[in-house]
Amino acid sequence: MMHAHLLLLLSILFSLAQCSESTSARNETAAVNKPPKAQTTVTLPAAAIQTGAERTGEYLPLLKNKRVAMVVNQTSMIGNKHLVDSLVAAKVNITLIFAPEHGFRGDADAGAHISNATDSKTGLPIFSLYGKNKKPSAEQLQNVDVLLFDIQDVGARFYTYISTMHYVMEAAAEYNKTVLILDRPNPTGYFVDGPVLNLKHQSFVGMHPIPVVHGLTVGELAGMINGQKWLAGQRTCKVTVIPAKNYTHKSRYSLPVKPSPNLPNDLAIQVYPSICLFEGTSVSVGRGTATPFQVIGSPFYKKKTYSFTPKSVPGATNPPNLNQVCYGYKLTEKDVQGKFSLAYLLDFYQNSTNQDKFFNNFFNTLAGNTELQAQIKAGKSEAEIRASWEPALTAYKKMRKQYLLYPDFE
Repeated sequence: MMHAHLLLLLSILFSLAQCSESTSARNETAAVNKPPKAQTTVTLPAAAIQTGAERTGEYLPLLKNKRVAMVVNQTSMIGNKHLVDSLVAAKVNITLIFAPEHGFRGDADAGAHISNATDSKTGLPIFSLYGKNKKPSAEQLQNVDVLLFDIQDVGARFYTYISTMHYVMEAAAEYNKTVLILDRPNPTGYFVDGPVLNLKHQSFVGMHPIPVVHGLTVGELAGMINGQKWLAGQRTCKVTVIPAKNYTHKSRYSLPVKPSPNLPNDLAIQVYPSICLFEGTSVSVGRGTATPFQVIGSPFYKKKTYSFTPKSVPGATNPPNLNQVCYGYKLTEKDVQGKFSLAYLLDFYQNSTNQDKFFNNFFNTLAGNTELQAQIKAGKSEAEIRASWEPALTAYKKMRKQYLLYPDFE
């Protein structure tokens, strides 16, 4: 009897095993024959760009037991705190502040006289590096070991902060000081374009033989200035650059602080290289309006589709064409982004009712040559004009590669 029950139990277990194997086989076959699930691609956000100033661990050790001069303005921020305040809190021995065009707080008119002063918050002396005193003097540097430069540039040759950096480097080379550059992204660093400056036209709005849009950060340009021996007497200075982190020349970078009173937003910064040449003409670039470097117009422009009237305002107290109705265009970023455009300049000259007084003495200085004005007057096309500067631009692009600290856009 027990033997019969045992045989029955074994028979049931064998049947269950067979059933399980059959089910498993069917499942495996189904799994093999079933089309794979579509893979979900997760796009991770790009790593946040860190400016050199934000990388305090990289440079605070370099300032230990050093007497430091700060070359800074309103863009020299770590988050919501000014770099000067941050370093004072970190017990860095700051002896003085140097301020560029527009001043320490960045609210002075373009070209306005900047007086020496004292910072009310820290009590530190502030010396202007704009006007007659563009280069730090031996007297100003006698209690300085390190000149720390942290100013946001916009990547255009005629923007004077890079000229200030040049003179700071020159003084450092002359008086055996060290320059520490806290690098920041270039908001127009994703392309290179425009005529290369002829050194016969060297000025504070064009110190170097580089194109209008140079495609370098200030740290990279400092390396080029040293490497090409552009300082007076072909000197070189001791420079340390703290690079921005997670930045490349393909990056699009929106400035958290406006770099000067008349470049208030990304649009103005992007169109600035193409329309700044109008500052050497009778055409207004919108100084004295709510949209500086976002509109262009002239009382002598034939087309009357858009108009604005420059007024006296903080940051532009006496703008060109003050209180005169100017006819022209309201610009958008798509008009000139990613290139240096001559389209508007050619259009305004060709449609001016006052061509004899269209250009002023500042134009050739901004252009960095005499050829561009002559080409415009001769009715040359943009393609013809571009062809004339292409050899020098190509040579610059090749030279530029030697000094890059970040992956390039091409």
